[in-house]
Amino acid sequence: MRADAKPWLKNYPEAIQWDYLPEPKPAHEMLSQTAAKFPEHRAINFLGTYVTYAELDRQVGTLATSLMEMGIGKGSHVGILMPNCPQFIVSYYAILKTGATVVNYSPLYSADEIGFQIQDSNTTSIITLNLTLLLPKVMPYLGKELEHIIIDTLPAALPPLKALAFSIFKGKEQTRIPDKPGIYRFSSLTENRGSAGNFPEVSTADTAVIQYTGGTTGTPKGAMLSHANIYLNAEQCSLWCNIDPPGQGITLCALPFFHVFAMTTCMNYGILRGSTLVLVPKFNLKQVLHLIKKTRPTIMPGVPTMFNAIARHIPKNSHLFNSLKACISGGAPLPEAVKQQFESKTHCTLIEGYGLTEASPVIAANPISGKNLAGSIGLPFPQTDIFIEDLENPEKEVEQGERGNLCVSGPQIMQGYYNNAEENKQIFFDVDGKRFMRTGDVAILEDSGYIRIVDRLKELIISGGFNIYPRTIEEALYQIEDITDAAVIGIDDDYLGQVPKAFIVLNESSQLKKEEIFSMLSTKLGKHEQPRHLEIRNSLPKTMIGKIDKKQLL
Repeated sequence: MRADAKPWLKNYPEAIQWDYLPEPKPAHEMLSQTAAKFPEHRAINFLGTYVTYAELDRQVGTLATSLMEMGIGKGSHVGILMPNCPQFIVSYYAILKTGATVVNYSPLYSADEIGFQIQDSNTTSIITLNLTLLLPKVMPYLGKELEHIIIDTLPAALPPLKALAFSIFKGKEQTRIPDKPGIYRFSSLTENRGSAGNFPEVSTADTAVIQYTGGTTGTPKGAMLSHANIYLNAEQCSLWCNIDPPGQGITLCALPFFHVFAMTTCMNYGILRGSTLVLVPKFNLKQVLHLIKKTRPTIMPGVPTMFNAIARHIPKNSHLFNSLKACISGGAPLPEAVKQQFESKTHCTLIEGYGLTEASPVIAANPISGKNLAGSIGLPFPQTDIFIEDLENPEKEVEQGERGNLCVSGPQIMQGYYNNAEENKQIFFDVDGKRFMRTGDVAILEDSGYIRIVDRLKELIISGGFNIYPRTIEEALYQIEDITDAAVIGIDDDYLGQVPKAFIVLNESSQLKKEEIFSMLSTKLGKHEQPRHLEIRNSLPKTMIGKIDKKQLL
C-alpha cells in the first residue's frame, strides 16, 4: 500500500494541513513567548490562588538562575516528584531553561520504584514537597545518587485560609524539612533577586524530558523526548484543538502532570495557547464537578474511567458542561458504551485520541469538527505517518483493512530509550528513508484513513490457537448497564494454553449474578471469546492517571 498512500487525507479537517508544522523551538520558549503576549492573563488557578503569565515567567527565570548557581545545567538530570501544583510548572520550565533534562516521577511509586528510576536515569537532583508520601522516599539517596533535594510545602501555593486549614487538618501529611547539606528550600530559590542570569542556548535536538513508561508490561524504560518532540507535539495539539482564540481558553487539569498525557495536553498545550490552567492535585469527582461549575473550562482532557465516573454520577441533560467545547479521552481505550452515556447526559462530544509515552505522546485523534468515529482513535496528527506491520513478517506492510502492528513516524517520536541500545534496535526500523517506531498495538487502518486499535500485542490472548483480543470482551462487558468497570486478562490453562478472565465492578444497586452475565455475553461474543472465569470486585486497581492497572490483576 505504501507508495505515498495516505488514505486519511480524504477525510482530513479542512482547517488543518497534514504536511504543515511550524519550526521547532526549545520547549521552554512556549512559556516565554506566551508571557510576552499575555503578561497579565491568568496562567494558573490553583484552588483560588492565581498566577499571571508575567509572574510565572519571572519565577521560572529566578529558579533557573538559582539552579545554575548550584551547578545544574546541560547534562544534568533533575527529577520532579509532586502532584499538580504551581511549583510543578515552575520547576519544569526552569529546568528546561537551564539546558538540563526533566525526569518525571510518579508520587504513587514505591520507594524501591523511585530508587530504580533515580539510578536508571542518573538523576542527581530532585524537586519535591515535604509530604510524607514523597520526601521520605528520596531522602535515603541524598549524598549518594542525589546531590540536591529542593523542597517546598503545598500550603505555600494555597490561599491563606486554605493554607491554614491544610496545616491544621492535614498536618500529619507533612513532614519536617531537614536542615542538612544538600537540602534547599524552593521558596529561597524563587525569591525575586532582580534580573535573571544568562541562560545557555538550547538546541531543539537536546533531550528535554526522560519520561518513564508505566511498566505495566515489564521493567519501566526511560523514553528520551527532545525539545523538538515536546514543542511540536504541543503545536500538533494546538492545530488539532484550535477551539479558543489564543489567550482565552481555560483548561481543566485533572490529570497528573508527571504523566506524559497531561504534560502535553494539559500543561504544554495550555501554556502554548495562553490558556488558564485550573489545577487539580488529585482527581476527586465531587471537586472536579465543583471546579467545572465554578471555573467554566473550555477543554478537559481525561481518561475513560474519569468520564465514566462523571456520566454515572450526573443527571441527564446536565447544564454543567455547557462551557466545554471539547472533552478529550486518552490514556486507555474508550469503550463505546462510556462515550455514548457521557455524550447523552452532557451533550458534549467526547473525542478519543491515541498516544504513547514514546511519542510525546499524541499520535492521532478524532477531529474536533468532522467525523467523530466511535471505536476509532481518529486520524494521524500533522506530519505523522502510519505503517501497519505484518504480525508474522516484520517490516512488511499488510493490506489496507487488515490487522497488524501499528507503527508510526513523525516529529513527536522519541530519540530512543535512555541507556537501552538493545530495546532501541527492536523498536525502530526504516521504510523509504523514514524512521518508524513499533507501538506494540494491534491496529487496522481503514479505507477512510481512520485507525482502529484492536488490542495490545503484549495483552493478546492465544487460546487453543485462536487470537483473542481483551478489548473486544471489555467492550461487550461495558454494554451491560450494571457494569461500571471491566478488565480482561489471559490466565494459564493446561489444555488451551491461555483463557480469558474478566474482572468487573457492578453498581451498588445491582443484583446481577455471574450466570446472568455469562448469558448476556453469549449473544455478544464468539464462543472462543467467552471469558472462562469472571470475578466480581468492589473496585479495580488503577494507576494515578486513572487507567485500570492490569499488572496488579495478574
